[in-house]
Amino acid sequence: MNTLLRIWKTKDVRNSVLFIVAMLIIFRLAAHIPVPGVDATALQNIFGGNNQFFGLLNIFSGGTLESFSVVAMGVMPYITSSIIFQLLGMIVPSIEEMQKEEQGRQKITQWTRLATVPLSFIQAYGLILLLTQQGGQVFTTAGVGTLVFAIVSLTAGTLFLMWIGELISEKNVGNGISILILAGIVAGLPTFLSQSLSVYDSSQLVSMVVFVAVVIVTVVSIVVMNEAQRNIPVQYARAVQGSRLSGAVSSHIPLRLNMGGVIPIIFAISIVLFPTVLAQFFVNAKTEFLRNVATWTLQTFQNQTVYGITYFILVFVFAYFYTSVIFHPDQVAENIQKQGGFIPGIRPGKQTAQYLGWVVNRLLFTGALFLSLIAVLPVLMQQATGNANLVIGGTSVLIIVAVIIDAVKQIESQLTMREYEV
Repeated sequence: MNTLLRIWKTKDVRNSVLFIVAMLIIFRLAAHIPVPGVDATALQNIFGGNNQFFGLLNIFSGGTLESFSVVAMGVMPYITSSIIFQLLGMIVPSIEEMQKEEQGRQKITQWTRLATVPLSFIQAYGLILLLTQQGGQVFTTAGVGTLVFAIVSLTAGTLFLMWIGELISEKNVGNGISILILAGIVAGLPTFLSQSLSVYDSSQLVSMVVFVAVVIVTVVSIVVMNEAQRNIPVQYARAVQGSRLSGAVSSHIPLRLNMGGVIPIIFAISIVLFPTVLAQFFVNAKTEFLRNVATWTLQTFQNQTVYGITYFILVFVFAYFYTSVIFHPDQVAENIQKQGGFIPGIRPGKQTAQYLGWVVNRLLFTGALFLSLIAVLPVLMQQATGNANLVIGGTSVLIIVAVIIDAVKQIESQLTMREYEV
């Protein structure tokens, strides 16, 4: 309550929070505007089968896919575009140099926005083909005009969400894209609870108790693992205090166990969905080989075991990949040396970089393994309980916890900064 009062009394922070609430209300209103001509009954048949693939796709869209609203694709094309340019930054030297400069990063952001448009068209078409294959005709009227209008509507909805997400990010109260995904997940909780309780009877008491226990353990472990970090001690020979030089100063470098947060899972979701979406384009190809490959791809990824293993591996790999993008031991070691610091027992320069890389890799193995297990938790729970309704979405919980913690930290930082200014 004290924190809420501080937020309300601080005008800038209060206005930022109210602005974000207003944007989320607009987002949820847009989530209930269906694409013109969509058949609601056909969609209920598709999403009523408790398919993990479509459940994951629905989470990633912020819960808007089930109603096939104008924002049904969520921010997936924008995230895909971001992944493309981050990958290019690792293989194209010129883009890597641009990522190190503010002006270059602004230009890459602009390219990412522009690339979102064609990706939205492609993914919208693939999504419609995917739903059509699963549930037959998803529109009440068939025709090229209906298809084109639906693709344009979905693309416009994605660009609208991208704009809202960037507006939210500018308020420095959390990442806008993550907050939109969080809003979609939270909005789906009442439906999940009602579905779970509607099928409950006394024979499922043990399963219900196990489910509640797993939920509690999952939330606590996610909070602990998300906040876990190792502090690397650093000694500085001198420190400047006003106009004077003081003696040695001790500090530390915080290395988080889960550096990438929820980003590796979001990347993995985007990639694990890509083969299925791409295969839709070749299901009815004239070439028999392409048609067989597309059919095999669709059948393979509908297998829960294959889906779970692939998802697990992708999350694990992307945890390492994203950490290598955001954390550079050589640069950290160079900055420490320039500031006259050193890690006790480690020589400055190359040996410091090697030591930091070694520590990060050890931490990252545990963090990546934890993320991967959380990602496939729904599959494991379904196999353990045999009940598709009593399934906790580890990815959903992780996103909720990570986004809320990040938002709370940024709000606390804003409050502290303004109170210090006063």
